[in-house]
Amino acid sequence: MKKIGILFGQEDSFPQAFVDRVNQKAEKDISAEFVRLDKVVQAEPLDYAVIIDRISQDVPYYRAALKNAAICGTAVINNPFWWSADEKFFNNALAVKIGVPVPKTVILPSKELPDDTTNKSFRNLAYPLDWNGIFNYVGFPAYMKPFDGGGWKEVYKVENEKDFFSKYDKTKQHVMMLQEEVVFDDYFRCYCIGGKHVRIMQYEPRNPHHLRYEHGKAPAAKKLLDTVKDYVIKLNQYLGYDFNTVEFAVRDGIPYAIDFCNPAPDAEVTSVGQENFDWVVETAADYAIERAKKQKDGLDNLTWGEFVKTSAAKTPLVAAVKKAVKAEVSVAVVDHAIEAEGKAKKAKAIEAPVAKAAAVNEPVAKAAAVKEPVAKAAAVKEKAAPKPKKAAKK
Repeated sequence: MKKIGILFGQEDSFPQAFVDRVNQKAEKDISAEFVRLDKVVQAEPLDYAVIIDRISQDVPYYRAALKNAAICGTAVINNPFWWSADEKFFNNALAVKIGVPVPKTVILPSKELPDDTTNKSFRNLAYPLDWNGIFNYVGFPAYMKPFDGGGWKEVYKVENEKDFFSKYDKTKQHVMMLQEEVVFDDYFRCYCIGGKHVRIMQYEPRNPHHLRYEHGKAPAAKKLLDTVKDYVIKLNQYLGYDFNTVEFAVRDGIPYAIDFCNPAPDAEVTSVGQENFDWVVETAADYAIERAKKQKDGLDNLTWGEFVKTSAAKTPLVAAVKKAVKAEVSVAVVDHAIEAEGKAKKAKAIEAPVAKAAAVNEPVAKAAAVKEPVAKAAAVKEKAAPKPKKAAKK
């Protein structure tokens, strides 16, 4: 009997519905259950052919347990090694390289010194930074958010350079991205399961959370939906995620990928609505069964993206995917009346720190004097220190 397990935290509706649906399908020698961990011993399996991971981003113990399970042959969804290495700034850089539009983005050093560092730790950091160059590249207004964050935490809208420095001062040890604002005409949130099953949902992030799928907009054009589908497939194929969401802000007919590092995306029925929930449960159940059937003990059963595979093979990144992946695409529709309060309001909609912007995120303009990131890095015009006789302890 091959077991499919789901590892989860505070969510309620999806885990139980997923387990029930897998078991209802009554595939021979395949069953599903909640993962139970009473001990994790090095190099010993957890007795699951497949594990759906919904919580290890918040629980390091679980992440370590999943890596141990993976080396023993479990197909973990999503790959815990890649998930540990991935972050939003890298994803943007990858998107640029593979031809998916993204907002102009820069990364900033933490405003406060990280623990166990001193000014000397930052001798290679210029002081001051090229604020004029940064602000002119990104523009104003802009958004600032953690480069490896999630859940719409610590997201700030900045209107000008004064506002930027005021909010940057509050970011403590977070490494932040500053990103161009994309004022959008339409917005999509898309599930992607198995790198081939896509659910495109029109979305309004400026609405209250429970009304974001009640967008009140006309259905999007097929050409735009086809482009969105192609970008969703490409991003997930290159990143190697089995279960992810991708968000796009559409400006002047161009879909800009705003957020596509969501390997444990919200799937609660109260958030996404019944129709979308049913699609996620059904598709996830089918995909988990597919992976269980293919799983082989003693082998690596993880999904590795084209970025990793081309790197290992030393082949060009953009030549990796030679033919389009055959995808199953579903487009969500609003199947109930749109409440007046849910209608999108143009213009100002987003305050800072706010959930991920309706618009994308962040540029800034000219520089100001000097509120420096990371305490004055001893870097600059300081004479080189004499070479130490002994190597410093790490």
